[in-house]
Amino acid sequence: MKPTRRTFLKNISAASAALATAGVAGTGLAKAGVARPFSIIRDLKKVSPNDKIRIATIGMGIQGNFDTQAALRSSPDTELVAVADLYDGRLQRVKETFGKDIFTTRDYREILARKDIDAVLIVTPDHWHDHITKEALKAGKNVYCEKPMVHHIDEGLSVIDAWKKSGKTMQVGSQRISGAAHREAKRMIDAGDIGAINYIESNNDRFGAIGAWNYSIPPDASPATCDWERFLGDAPKVPFDAKRFFRWRNYRDYGTGVAGDLFVHLITGVHFVTSSLGPERIFSSGELSYWKDGRDVPDVLVSILEYPKTSIHEKFQMVLRVNFANAGSIKNNTRIIGTEGQIEFDGSGIVLTKKKLPVAPGYGNYDSFFTFPEATQKEFVKQYDAQYPPDTRKADPVKEIKFSAPDKEDEHANHFANFFENVRKGSQGTIEDPVFAFRAAAPVLACNESYFDQKTVYWDPVAMKQLKKK
Repeated sequence: MKPTRRTFLKNISAASAALATAGVAGTGLAKAGVARPFSIIRDLKKVSPNDKIRIATIGMGIQGNFDTQAALRSSPDTELVAVADLYDGRLQRVKETFGKDIFTTRDYREILARKDIDAVLIVTPDHWHDHITKEALKAGKNVYCEKPMVHHIDEGLSVIDAWKKSGKTMQVGSQRISGAAHREAKRMIDAGDIGAINYIESNNDRFGAIGAWNYSIPPDASPATCDWERFLGDAPKVPFDAKRFFRWRNYRDYGTGVAGDLFVHLITGVHFVTSSLGPERIFSSGELSYWKDGRDVPDVLVSILEYPKTSIHEKFQMVLRVNFANAGSIKNNTRIIGTEGQIEFDGSGIVLTKKKLPVAPGYGNYDSFFTFPEATQKEFVKQYDAQYPPDTRKADPVKEIKFSAPDKEDEHANHFANFFENVRKGSQGTIEDPVFAFRAAAPVLACNESYFDQKTVYWDPVAMKQLKKK
């Protein structure tokens, strides 16, 4: 008879009990560094290597569909079995797209109650992230949660605590760090290729209605087809508004604006390649410049973040910008600048430019040398020649090294592959676990707080706590 997951675990449990009875799980082996049997069983109970990982998606909007497709691409052993969404049309579309046998519901709690689901993808409006994540972990589900991990800074530590206590795998969705370009940039920085980092700038500009989150609204949108009360959750109670339901990113009650939607990708990437824990001071300025359509978040935002010196990197500044009203030439990129070069990200990879100054500072041209008396000039040259031999006066040639990502690289699927690999191992060590994710989310939420409250925000990146003014 072919062994099943159930009989396999039953046999392992019996073996564990026998070992424990014989004293194998006692303190002697523990002191010797041998894992106790219950530790082994805890890992095996995650997902058997021979089983499919059965997933469910909670929130099947734009990103919910993209996440689900990427999850299925990432592994042939992944199976979609259930979906929750608050618009009936999306539940119908799920059956048209993914199969008529997919279980659909408006109530995500029906999904969490199912014992046959191994992992859930939480792709809801931001104000639901922490609630559903904690409930899912408590229900024994592995969790993939879209960025930002939380809607408010004070929600972060409770999510981390719930994750640690659960023992389950959790990944947060800023998938760019699972690409080859970010891995190569990290290698370059770790190797000291650009010297000491002193400044980083990153921008993400757009000019278009869809890019500014004015997504299409279905003609049948109504309180009958949309579960408005459940959508609101703990947000203020207001009458049904299809724009708020389908364009929720434009409203502070449900989303986190350009900072939570776009800055978070930029900061996540920077933290990954620099191994930084985060900034200690954040200041923002911006405005609602163009998209005056009822939204209450800015469409132009500039934030300055100050990163402290650590054992890994020197102190540096980071400037982030989003402009949804950029009618000019748009070139979105990230530049990490150091004392010996820079790394620039573009759409296809990275460019490393190495440039090192000569030891000798030089003199002449737009310099004070010509203002000295002739005798003083001669004495200056004499001293200069003695201090700086000819070989110290030439800089190394500028070097430019280009790195392109592999053809058809799928960062999104790679991110999910990392998640599912850790689900199978019963590991909590994903590339973007809740601690890493909160250290990216908190600063972008602080960018919002600085903008709306017109103040500087102080942050402890180690303890992950907001501070009063120093």
